[in-house]
Amino acid sequence: MRELIDQAKKILRIEAEAVEALIDRIDEGFVEAVDVLHSCAGKVVVTGMGKSGLIGKKIAATLASTGTPALYMNPAEGSHGDIGMVAKGDVVLAISNSGETEEIVRILPTLKRLDIKIIAMTGNSKSMLSRISDVSLDVSVKEEACPMGLAPTASTTAALAMGDALAITLLNKKGFTQEDFAFFHPGGSLGRRLILTVDDLMHKGDVVPSVHIDTLMKEAIMEISSKRLGITSVIDNNRKLLGVITDGDLRRGLEKWGADFFTLKAGDVMTHRPKTIRKNMLAAKAVSLMEKYSITVLVVADEEDTLEGVIHLHDLLKAGIV
Repeated sequence: MRELIDQAKKILRIEAEAVEALIDRIDEGFVEAVDVLHSCAGKVVVTGMGKSGLIGKKIAATLASTGTPALYMNPAEGSHGDIGMVAKGDVVLAISNSGETEEIVRILPTLKRLDIKIIAMTGNSKSMLSRISDVSLDVSVKEEACPMGLAPTASTTAALAMGDALAITLLNKKGFTQEDFAFFHPGGSLGRRLILTVDDLMHKGDVVPSVHIDTLMKEAIMEISSKRLGITSVIDNNRKLLGVITDGDLRRGLEKWGADFFTLKAGDVMTHRPKTIRKNMLAAKAVSLMEKYSITVLVVADEEDTLEGVIHLHDLLKAGIV
């Protein structure tokens, strides 16, 4: 068992060192590559063969999801017609550890005839791919994690890390925002957290529980019970929020006053200065406030404390925000 643990640690150390070695190679060439991608008028076509191709697919997906139109092209299929997906104004990001991958080298003349900008990501700075490309990024590694030096391991990890560095640096250069990210992820939980606002999920209108400050508690209890949100807001004649009464307030009030509790008014029992939220805030912020204060309901009020709605933890659960 000890031998297996030591072997796994060695593999991870080799891969970590491969990524760490990239840090000192981030120079003017990297900046030029980012500038080429930023000025791309079309799309980024990522290509690579075998394991490099799998890494290329992930890099293309990362670029696409962060605001840069991108797709993956298999170079072998490229020389049999798929190169037709490349058009003037595009940029090709070619990944090859050796820089001499036959399938990639074969399509380079066609790409040059189309006047396509080529960014190479290779472990061989003297290779054909590196020499022909407009920009070449060095992703060479000292050794592969594979003890035979055959299976691409550290080299593919380094290529993936460099691809992430390109994509995220480009993201920042473009001023890509959380809202932009959510736009490209409408179907996932990330998108829901970054798109849905309190206004999208809150209870509005007649379903919002509310009583006036002089409402008798027996009527306030009926309001809480009938609206089934475990709370009622307490407002004045202008719907300005004065406080709230929760299920917890009811239990504590009954323990304190007994039967006399029903003769009290809402203003005698309510919690002053309740936690509120604005309707234009992200629903995820409502979750954060509920967690912070250990509550399950928030009253929605505007800048002048006018009551606008109520949002419950169940609403956030149903929407997949939690």
